This record gives sequence, structure tokens and C-alpha cells, in this order.
Amino acid sequence: MHSAAVTTEGDRIRWAELPGGDPARVYVHGLGATSPLYFAETAVHPLLAGRRSLLIDLLGHGHSDRPTSFAYTLEDHADALAAALRAAKVTGAEVVAHSMGGAVAVVLAARHPELVSRLVLVDAPGPADAGAGRSRQPGHRRVGVPRGRLAGGA
Repeated sequence: MHSAAVTTEGDRIRWAELPGGDPARVYVHGLGATSPLYFAETAVHPLLAGRRSLLIDLLGHGHSDRPTSFAYTLEDHADALAAALRAAKVTGAEVVAHSMGGAVAVVLAARHPELVSRLVLVDAPGPADAGAGRSRQPGHRRVGVPRGRLAGGA
């Protein structure tokens, strides 16, 4: 288990890390979840394996600290996640995020664009300007993956 102090009080975000090549892939859980448990099977799937993978627990979740002085806004979560990624020497990551973690990832990409090369949002809000099936931003697109495809289903 890896960790980094991400607040002035020394509160720590913790993550499980799988070795592999760059760019790193960062997994961010949704509300009430923990990334190592939620994303472990996905991160080791043969179609996705081989990348350095960080399964991050946001503050207040899983193995990370639960500071009482932290505001727990999307912006605060994104800035704390940015501090953890910098401590882990991650730039240009592919960020895979579920639900509330997706909202945090969108804010992370907006506030710290050097840390994110791609966003994969699962059951999460997308960029505010995303239209039906496509974004107005160059290089952004929405795709659908049939249920069970990554889990080995038909």
C-alpha cells in the first residue's frame, strides 16, 4: 500500500499499485466504495493489464484518512488527488472513474490538465458541454461497452 500526505495537516491518501508501463492508469471509486476492491478485477483484465495502475482511495474512503477538517467538495477531492498523483510521479494518466469519482476526475482534468491524458467515466457525469453521444471538445467521445464485455461475458 502506497500513500502520500495531501493536506497541510498531513492527511494521507492511500492506494494499491500494480507495476507496468506508462502512461499510468489511475482508478477512482464512487461514493461509499474503495478502488482496490472495486477496480482490482478490471485492472488485471488481459485487455487492460500491463500498465502501471494506481487504485486510489479518496480521502474519507477505504484505506485513506478521514479528516474532519477536509471540506469533501469535488474541488478539494480533485486537488488532494492531484497531490497524491504528483507524489507518485504520475503525469498524463488515463483516469478511469466511477460515479462520484467520475465527477472528481472531471474536475481533476480541468484544474490539473497535465496530470490527465484521458478520462474514462463509468456511470458518471461528463463534461458540462457533452451533447448526445459526443462532446464538443476535439478528441473527446462517448462510447458504450456492452455489459459484461470487460468481465469476460458475452
